[in-house]
Amino acid sequence: MWSFFARDPVKDFAYELLPDSQEKSGIWTLHRGKRKTTGEPVSVFVYEVAQGTEQQTQLAKAAFKRMKTLRHPNILAYVDGLETEKSLYLVTEQVTPLAVHLKARAEKGGVGELEISWGLHQIVKALSFLINDCHLLHNNLGIWAVFVDRAGEWKLGALDHVVPEQGDPSGVSLPAPKAVYPDMEKYDPPEMSNSSGEKWAGEVWRLGCLIWEVFNGPLPRTSSLRSLGKIPKVLVPHYCELVGANPRTRPNPARFLQNCRAPGGFLSNSFVESNLFLEEIQIKEPAEKQQFFQDLSDNLDSFPEDFCKHKVLPQLLTAFEFGNAGAVVLTPLFKVGKFLSAEEYQQKIIPVIVKMFSSTDRAMRIRLLQQMEQFIQYLNEAAVNSQIFPHVVHGFTDTNPAIREQTVKSMLLLAPKLNETNLNQELMRHFARLQARDEQGPIRCNTTVCLGKIASYLNAGTRQRVLISAFSRATKDPFPASRSAGVLGFAATHNYYSVTEIAARILPTLCAVTVDPDKSVRDQAFKAIKSFLSKLETVSEDPSKLAEIEKDVASCAQPAGASSSWAGWAVTGMSSLTSKLIRNAPGTEGVTGTEGGGPAANATSPTTPPSASDGAPATGEMEPQHPLDSFQFSSLTQASRSSTSMVVKKQSSDWSSGWDADDSWSNEKEGQGQSSAGEEGWGNDWGEEETDTSSATKTLPLPEGVRLASEYNWDSTTKGASQNDLFASVSQRNTATTMSLTFWFYFHLGLSKAELSKKKREERRKELEAKRAERKAAKGPLKLGARKLD
Repeated sequence: MWSFFARDPVKDFAYELLPDSQEKSGIWTLHRGKRKTTGEPVSVFVYEVAQGTEQQTQLAKAAFKRMKTLRHPNILAYVDGLETEKSLYLVTEQVTPLAVHLKARAEKGGVGELEISWGLHQIVKALSFLINDCHLLHNNLGIWAVFVDRAGEWKLGALDHVVPEQGDPSGVSLPAPKAVYPDMEKYDPPEMSNSSGEKWAGEVWRLGCLIWEVFNGPLPRTSSLRSLGKIPKVLVPHYCELVGANPRTRPNPARFLQNCRAPGGFLSNSFVESNLFLEEIQIKEPAEKQQFFQDLSDNLDSFPEDFCKHKVLPQLLTAFEFGNAGAVVLTPLFKVGKFLSAEEYQQKIIPVIVKMFSSTDRAMRIRLLQQMEQFIQYLNEAAVNSQIFPHVVHGFTDTNPAIREQTVKSMLLLAPKLNETNLNQELMRHFARLQARDEQGPIRCNTTVCLGKIASYLNAGTRQRVLISAFSRATKDPFPASRSAGVLGFAATHNYYSVTEIAARILPTLCAVTVDPDKSVRDQAFKAIKSFLSKLETVSEDPSKLAEIEKDVASCAQPAGASSSWAGWAVTGMSSLTSKLIRNAPGTEGVTGTEGGGPAANATSPTTPPSASDGAPATGEMEPQHPLDSFQFSSLTQASRSSTSMVVKKQSSDWSSGWDADDSWSNEKEGQGQSSAGEEGWGNDWGEEETDTSSATKTLPLPEGVRLASEYNWDSTTKGASQNDLFASVSQRNTATTMSLTFWFYFHLGLSKAELSKKKREERRKELEAKRAERKAAKGPLKLGARKLD
């Protein structure tokens, strides 16, 4: 009666067996299972009492008891168990029989010697633990007694026949393996069980059989041990000692391990060394850990994938979280990350990366920026905008040029994931400051290039407010690569400009660049001018095509990933050239250009395209093969100025005056339609230049000996040495004549010196003071109670 109300313990068992997952393992049946509450994967060994003999039941109960009491890293780990009258359930860590593992790996190309070396190391170490520390004999060692976990670690199991070396004190004797399995006799040593050999003689003989089967497959007969087969040559001497006929000469497992670990031995390699270090990493010195992680990155490529995912990765995460390992773990961490699925990457690595971005360690920050391409696809937009971008922007103001450069380049990857505020306001503010005030010419160049690459992600209003002013400013930069980047920026964003902007603002800017002292810059300018002129000519011939040509002017921001096909140009252009210049001459403008250096400062003859080492854009770096096809082109529409702002006309400012101006590219005050009279940003200067282009042309006569660009023979290099080169002659003039009429001509084209710009500002200040005095005189004397407006 009471049995009717009794609950079935199997139904209350905390683990569930998965269907169609059973394999035979001795007297046990191996099932894959999982914990019911958490879903954690496990392995469950099941023995059915009704299906076994009395001897087998005795062995199963002995193994159940032994598994509970034996704990060692290289012995199959016991998790839980259930013993009933009908069955035994033995729950362990998730494992696979070694024979199944080797077969699966053989189908994928075979198991490497590194993996086998570490596996044998673990089995020998477990055997040494049983014999030398626990004084137990396994009596059942073979390929069927070895299991492999998820990390590729080999575990010793099949403890059914384990007995004390002096016999069981209770007097209970377990049957020998060959009594239960007749085919096991071939694994027994040739000597009698009561021989005078060492206690481990039979164990190491079976170890030799295991080694033979690992390399050659199932052992057909005992005599096959004499045939070495595929056993590595460095292991052969030690293998022969294990299967020697004389039991007294067979080494202790500990001694065998020591012999194989000798220099040049089978167990002496980087994989075994790395595993041994990881096992003792908690007690290692910080300097040793740093060196280990540095060396680990080079070795990971040869390590098994499962080992990297399940053993190296947890140690790397732990080292960063609790061991203050710092930036040194980043390189191996990202290498291991390649083996993970997207879901695993999100769970294990992304939280660590997000935390790393908040670090103040410069080495950590620059390595994260350099390797962002490896993990950017796993970052979601919310994490980028709230947890990563606020920390990354600090790099724009860092005192280290390398960090500023890497921060700019990282925007190519972050821009598609930034929200409206971060992209169109915060990022543009930093870009404007870098392009105007950074002392490193290569970084100003990078900023211009990056702006051209991310233009497609900006909204129409930002493009109208920023692009033309930014690229115009770049064309007046003293650094040749920056000027080239400004020209390419116009070309790379051509489909965002209206025909009015092309005719009134872009072409005048590009025409000024056609007399640049650097020939590569001039070449890019002529290419861009031809492209823009062809668009104007197309509209002139057929006005109905205007809508099609201007279809992208007011278009919305491009979705993420749409420009991935051309995103490589800026990365290549910014990496090799700019980093080289920064390292060679920190704090300078590079080899070819200095602040206000003018044409004479260029050490390279303008008629010969300078090399990358001279600071000019190298072929294949700063210039795409087909810029008009490989770039997304952007537009800028300047806001209308009020009549008040049109009264004051300014001449073109030079680069140094732009540094003293406001950082913003926009020349309009928010909420007002009036530009500041004291503002000297490039957008404001250029807009005022447009209204006075004709008068400037009339009042500025050409100096003697200077010809128009249309009159100059640009093919002088092929006509012989007798033909003079305008730009070469300018660059070779003595610095004492820098105030000559020839240089004055270049000054009005935007190529001025710092002292001349200072003089220009002084003249402008006097002009404004004179106009204020005229306005005061026109108003007459102030009356009592009247408010002073000035």
